[in-house]
Amino acid sequence: MTDSASAALSPADYLRKILTARVYDVAIESALEPARSLSQRIGNTVLLKREDQQPVFSFKLRGAYNKMAHLSAEQLARGVICASAGNHAQGVAMSARKLGTRAVIVMPTTTPQVKIDAVRGFGGEVVLHGESYSEAHAHAVELERAQGLTFVHPFDDPDVIAGQGTIAMEILRQHPGRLDAVFVAIGGGGLVSGVANYIKALRPEIKVIGVQMNDSDAMAQSVAAGRRVALADVGLFADGTAVKLIGEETFRIARGLVDGFVTVDTDAVCAAIKDIFVDTRSIVEPSGALAVAAIKQYAAAHGTQGETYAAVLCGANMNFDRLRFVAERALVGEEREALFAVTIPEERGSFRRFCEAVAALPGGPHNVTEFNYRISDTERAHVFVGLSTHGRGESARIAKAFAQQGFQTLDLTHDELAKEHLRHLVGGHSSLAHDERLLRFVFPERPGALLKFLSLMQPTWNISLFHYRNQGADYGRILVGLQVPASDSQAFRAFLDTLGYPSIEETANPAYRLFLRSQ
Repeated sequence: MTDSASAALSPADYLRKILTARVYDVAIESALEPARSLSQRIGNTVLLKREDQQPVFSFKLRGAYNKMAHLSAEQLARGVICASAGNHAQGVAMSARKLGTRAVIVMPTTTPQVKIDAVRGFGGEVVLHGESYSEAHAHAVELERAQGLTFVHPFDDPDVIAGQGTIAMEILRQHPGRLDAVFVAIGGGGLVSGVANYIKALRPEIKVIGVQMNDSDAMAQSVAAGRRVALADVGLFADGTAVKLIGEETFRIARGLVDGFVTVDTDAVCAAIKDIFVDTRSIVEPSGALAVAAIKQYAAAHGTQGETYAAVLCGANMNFDRLRFVAERALVGEEREALFAVTIPEERGSFRRFCEAVAALPGGPHNVTEFNYRISDTERAHVFVGLSTHGRGESARIAKAFAQQGFQTLDLTHDELAKEHLRHLVGGHSSLAHDERLLRFVFPERPGALLKFLSLMQPTWNISLFHYRNQGADYGRILVGLQVPASDSQAFRAFLDTLGYPSIEETANPAYRLFLRSQ
């Protein structure tokens, strides 16, 4: 936006625009709900502004409709165009259907399919172009000129900003009591600009904290530099806030009214998605969880107790396939799981000694959440281990305890390569895995289940492969390679009968022969 008159708008001007915004033809006044479990855990009251409840599952509907409702009849007759990663696109498409006008939506090629389908469902004409919002925006500007359409900017427009500001109006009406800070996700800055203008006009003592991903922090970098900074690349995990260049007007507002900025990482966002689910039984998209991730980080960094924070859950257009990744990383994100590479002697009984060392760790029970191992050396075994923890900073203490027990240990809790890839790659062929039999077991998820297995094994048998990952059920699925001589077949059957755990032998499985069996 380059309109100098608009750039001169004061908080009082925006207050008037917000109070007279036209949003409720299509939007609802979303709930402001306490996050009881999270509040109890962090010692501060956390209120969730449920913009995920909007008809398009995002706050973007407010600004889009307010902008379009102010267009002339002639402009609406020609139609509108926008560039969006998805949520603004749905807002424009739904608003266009309500106002009876044509909507062309330019979306990055990286946009989740759920958002593309939603836009088309509202009657929007989707054009996929570029890998980021900035590239989609440039193409939309070309189409705007060529077809005489009116551009509906996702964030850098006073009417859009005013529409988003109605969220703050609702928050202060719904919660007139103590409110220490409102946490707001930032992509291009429209939402935080609207919220900040309203709050600072009426209750300037309330802090407005902007939140960004650490790999998409254009606003934080720009405010720090005193000028708009264009990012070379942005992360795509939180695609709703993946903006390389913030707006001129949103930069002007944010640098003057936003009290501070918090950046969060992927694991923290995954943990926040889980926190929100626990309290609401709803699943938000990564961008929708930024504010909650920041509240947890802010409270921990400042040691606050008894304060009240509001988090805007700005969207819930989650790609279902992404849930697998979120679930995998949530425990690490809240540091309820620690990951280690542990070296133990490659000898019979060492696995059991390691399990006993886990049971003896200080600080209470630490359940094994993952265990990956493949025999590869005659003297040393390298195992990948996940353990449940009771809070932040515990992984270093566990690693030290293992070292004191004589097990060389590498803490991988914050190692991106290990978390993303290596945990899935432990395995392969081994020339040492002779007489190997491969079995899939179902273990009960209770303390002692693994030790029972190890205790009943004959001492002459050796574990050559082990894979286990806790999936949150009341039983665990485990893959075990056991080196059992053919002469012990009868004893092995007796072992399985005595153990009593359901099992299926996979020694003849062609996939095992191709990728894991000794060559």
